[in-house]
Amino acid sequence: MNLFYAAEINPPVFQLEAEESKHIIKVLRMKVGDNIFFTDGRGLLYHCRIADDNSKACIIEIMKTEKGSDQRPFYLHMAVAPTKNIARYEWFLEKATEIGVDRITPFISEHSERKIIKHERLNRVITTAMKQSLKTRHPQLDESMLFSELIKTDFNGKKYIAYIDKAVDLELSKAYRREENALILIGPEGDFSPTEVEMAMEEGFVPVRLGPSRLRTETAAVTACHTIQLLNY
Repeated sequence: MNLFYAAEINPPVFQLEAEESKHIIKVLRMKVGDNIFFTDGRGLLYHCRIADDNSKACIIEIMKTEKGSDQRPFYLHMAVAPTKNIARYEWFLEKATEIGVDRITPFISEHSERKIIKHERLNRVITTAMKQSLKTRHPQLDESMLFSELIKTDFNGKKYIAYIDKAVDLELSKAYRREENALILIGPEGDFSPTEVEMAMEEGFVPVRLGPSRLRTETAAVTACHTIQLLNY
């Protein structure tokens, strides 16, 4: 099964943009009458067929609509500082999307070595991972923000800050409760500064660790994401 994505799907028929039309008709050589699956990234799976195989403006007819199999009773928001090597951050985005995440916020903190990201490129990484892993929910990717702004963002759920310190002995796996909404902060290569940890705690963030190993930023983020998923299934 191949899954395709269209942000705007209006039953009973919808028209694809030129790029996706060309890929389906010219590259995959699909034609009128062929069955095809779409998602709008909002949790719905559309069973469709090609009504017009115009390679610049393909028309898709919806035959059946159902909820995707990746529904979950909790909301996961990962706030992760961009890595110096952006390829490592793209790896995190890909794996987190495959595992399951609702929102991702890049943020700039005191020890951040990368302060500029290409939002459009990173969002494309998420879209590709969503389609390849047959997810029907497209994670929201925020524009980057300052750490000081991020920790003051309203969130309906438990808030955690994961960092390396001998004084932190509470494991995320022990702190988190099944089906709770969670916001998890993962710092840059230089980790959070003591001042930032204190600021986060003042805003209700609970310090946690992700196990005994010292992890790279992207590895820590994927570990946290996977931990939440495992505890819910």
